[in-house]
This record gives sequence, structure tokens and C-alpha cells, in this order.
Amino acid sequence: MHPNIRAAIWMIGAIVSFSVMAIAGREASAELDTFEIMMYRSFVGLATVCLILSVSRNWHMVTLENLGLHAARNLAHFGGQNLWFFALTAMPLAQLFALEFTTPIWVLLLSPVLLKAPIRPVGLLAAGIAFVGILIVARPGSAPIGIGFGAAALCAVFFALTFIATKKLTQRNSTASILFYLTLMQAVFGIVFAGHDFDVALPSFAVVPYVVIIGLAGLVAHFCITNALKIAPASVVAPIDFIRLPAIAIVGALVYDEVIDVWVILGAIIIFSANYLNIISEMKHSQDLTKG
Repeated sequence: MHPNIRAAIWMIGAIVSFSVMAIAGREASAELDTFEIMMYRSFVGLATVCLILSVSRNWHMVTLENLGLHAARNLAHFGGQNLWFFALTAMPLAQLFALEFTTPIWVLLLSPVLLKAPIRPVGLLAAGIAFVGILIVARPGSAPIGIGFGAAALCAVFFALTFIATKKLTQRNSTASILFYLTLMQAVFGIVFAGHDFDVALPSFAVVPYVVIIGLAGLVAHFCITNALKIAPASVVAPIDFIRLPAIAIVGALVYDEVIDVWVILGAIIIFSANYLNIISEMKHSQDLTKG
């Protein structure tokens, strides 16, 4: 089987997992606040990672290196994920996913500061195009921009910080170590923030399956994306990931009677085009450096 086809299959798994997590998160929010959802999600993730490490006997891969960077990465991810779960309850699913696609643009803009990576003119052009896409999704003046929009836009920034920190961690840390500290630290963050008012809600028997699904779907989604990127270039994987938007728009329409907004789809296409322009430009730049 061609590597690109195998990558597409992995990405279909990621798309299904993200969509399932979105539905489960919205259902769980009927009883749990975002901090509680994150706490229980982290418990499920931590138990799963520990089980896998024990069965595979790979605990030696978990080290104490870069604990400060692990903490910074997981605090950023915790913040972004909480904002994402909150936005799930405050806006249409398609609009949330469209704004989430701005994460690569934020990585591009923040990398010169955090990774000392130069930004090229094409990168600035891509950022400008993505901003136009955001304006189309938001359509300022046509309707009030609510707190859900702000949460979704900000979660993309936090996810970008997470990506940058992860890039640094992968230089000296194993995937097993990164996933272990991801789930462990976010479980601690969840306990602290969920329990700040000394009132932590226990999920009912009806909601427990949704909490388990959230934890497992998140791990599966990232596992699928990682495998897709291992066997195919980003220029192949990125366009497949964009299928998430129409897929979740259809899910929102079927499950929650959400109207499929043509403007959101158009804005998302423009945001995706900006990301794709940057990916192709970076690949060409890397090839030129190799030839030189």
C-alpha cells in the first residue's frame, strides 16, 4: 500500500477521534465544568499511558530531563484545552474547528521569538491571508462576537505554544516521556483548578462513558497524527486534516441541528490555504538549502 494512502487512513482515524471527542465533550459539559472534564480526561489518559508503559516494559524511557519545559508545555496545553472545551459549549462546532486551524500561523509568528527561527516574507503573507480568513469566520459587525469566539481564538495561541515546546522536548526526550508528563502534570493541574472552590462534581453513570471517550479519543487522535507524519510529508497530511471541518460541520448539523454556515467554510478554506502556502514554501526552501 502506498505511504500516502496509509497516511490518509491514519488521518481518517484522527478526524474520527477529534469529532468523537467534540461530541463527548459537549455531552459531558452538561454535568461537568471544563476544569473537571480536563481532570477526569487526564486521569483516563494517565492510566492508559501507565498501562502501556507497564505492558511494553518501557518505563526506562521516562526520564527526569527538562521537567521545567515539560511543565511549561503542559500548562500551555492545559490552558488551550480548557478554552477548547469551553468553546465547545458556546459556539458551533464548525466555527471552533475553523479557528483552531490558525494554530500553525501562530507557530509561524511565535517561532522567531521562542525558537530563534527567522520568519520569511512568505510566512508574513501566509499570516496575512489567515487573518483575512479569521475575519470572514467572525464577520465583525454582522453579529456580536461572544466569549466563545474569544476562547476558540485564544486556544489556538496556546496550542501553538504547546507545539513549540513539544518541538524543543522531542530533541532530547522520548515520546513515552512526553506523554507520561503530559497526562501526569495535567492531572495535577486539573485537581488544583477543579478543586479551587472545594466543589468537585462526580460524573454520573450516564456521563462516565463520555469522560472515558474524551480521554481515549484525545490519545488516539494524537497517535494517529504522529503515525501519519512518520510515513508521509506534512504537505500530504495537512490537506487531509482539513477534512475535519466539513466532517464536524455535518456532525453538528445531524446531532445538534447546527446550520452549516457557508461563510465559516469559506473562511476556513482561506485559513487552510495560508497554512498550505507556508508548508509548500518551507519545503521548497529546505530543498533549496539541501541543493546549495
